[in-house]
Amino acid sequence: MKTGIIGSGSMGSGIAQVAATAGHEVFLYDNNPAALERAQGSLQKIMARLAEKGKLEQEEADAILSRIHFVDSIYACEGTGLAIEAIVEDLDVKRAVFEQLEDIVPHDCIIATNTSSLSIASIASSCKDASRVIGIHFFNPAPLMQLVEIIPAVQTSGETLQQSIELIQSWGKITVVAKDTPGFIVNRVARPFYGEALRILEEGLADAPTIDWAMAGLGGFRMGPFALMDYIGHDVNYTVTETVFQAFYYDPRYKPSFTQKRLMEAGWLGRKTGRGFYDYREGAQNPEPTKDKKLGEQILWRILVMLINEAADALNLNIASRDDIELAMTKGVNYPKGLLQWADEKGINHCVTTLDRLHGEYLEDRYRCSPLLRRMAREGRRFFELA
Repeated sequence: MKTGIIGSGSMGSGIAQVAATAGHEVFLYDNNPAALERAQGSLQKIMARLAEKGKLEQEEADAILSRIHFVDSIYACEGTGLAIEAIVEDLDVKRAVFEQLEDIVPHDCIIATNTSSLSIASIASSCKDASRVIGIHFFNPAPLMQLVEIIPAVQTSGETLQQSIELIQSWGKITVVAKDTPGFIVNRVARPFYGEALRILEEGLADAPTIDWAMAGLGGFRMGPFALMDYIGHDVNYTVTETVFQAFYYDPRYKPSFTQKRLMEAGWLGRKTGRGFYDYREGAQNPEPTKDKKLGEQILWRILVMLINEAADALNLNIASRDDIELAMTKGVNYPKGLLQWADEKGINHCVTTLDRLHGEYLEDRYRCSPLLRRMAREGRRFFELA
C-alpha cells in the first residue's frame, strides 16, 4: 500500500520507518526542505546503526530506506490508501491540511491524525467526507513503542475504524481503542504521575530526587516523574497538561503547575537545554535522594492512588475498555503493571479511604473519588477476579 506521512519531524519520520519496515511505499512530505533533509539524514543513520548492531541485514535496511520517498509536494500523496498527519499541535493548521489533503487522496483513503490530545471530531469536520477520518496516535519513538491509540470521531465509520485497527496491527503494533475525549487514554490517565509529584514538591514534602527515587526505586517505574519530565521536555509536557486542563473545562484534577511553567518560561526545558529539574551541564552535581523508606512509600502511594483513580474514572466514563486501559498504560508509558490490577492488589477500600482522606484534608475537587471505585468498595468487587 502507498502511504503518505505529513510532517517529517521525529514522529513523522518514525511512523515512516514503521510503515516502510512493514513493506509500504512511503511518501514523507514536509514543506520545509531543511526538515526533510534532517529526516533523511536521521533515518539513514538509524538504518546504518541497526545494520551494524545486527538487528537488520544490510540489504533489508537498504530496502526499507528505498521505500521512503522524501517529498516537498503534498500532491505526492495522490494514490495513497492511508495518509497520516504528524505536524504541529495546532487545530487550525491541522484542519487546513486535512481540507487540502482530502482533495488529493483517493475517495477510499483513510485520513488519520497523530494528534495526542486535540479533538478528532473537530479535525474531521474540515473534510467533506468525515467518515474516513480517524485518530491514529503513535508514541515517541514510534519504531520502538508498541502501543498505538486508535480514536474514532463521532463521524468515523465502523469500516474506517476496523480497517485502521487491522492495518496498524499488521505493522506489528498493539492497538487500543479510545473515545474521542481530551488526552484519550494515556495522556489523560498519566496526568497525576506528573501533577501529584509536582504538588508534593511544591508542598515541600520531598525534593525531586527523593520523589523520583520513590517512584522508580520503590514503585518500579522506569523513570521518576521529574527525570521523565526533563526527558520529554517541559515545553511538550506542560503544553499537554495545559491542553488537557482547558479541554476538560478547567477540571482541577488536571491543573498545571506554576513550578513547571516557570521552568518553561526560563528556557530550562530539560535534557535538550541542559537544565530542568536537574542540571545536565558538564560537571554539574545534583542532590542525592533521601532514601527514607517510610517517606518513599507515602509518596509512592499518594501518586499511585491518584493514577488508579484516573484509570477507574476513564473506565467509568467508557473512555476505553478495562483491558485497553491496562494495555495502554503498560505498553504506552511502560508502567510496571496495570493500574486497575494494582488497585485490586492494594485493595479498593484502601484506595477509597486514601482519596477521601486527601479530599478531607485539602477540600479540593482534585481528590474526588471516582464513583466506580466507591461503588466497587461498597459492593466488595474487584476489577479482576482471582485466578
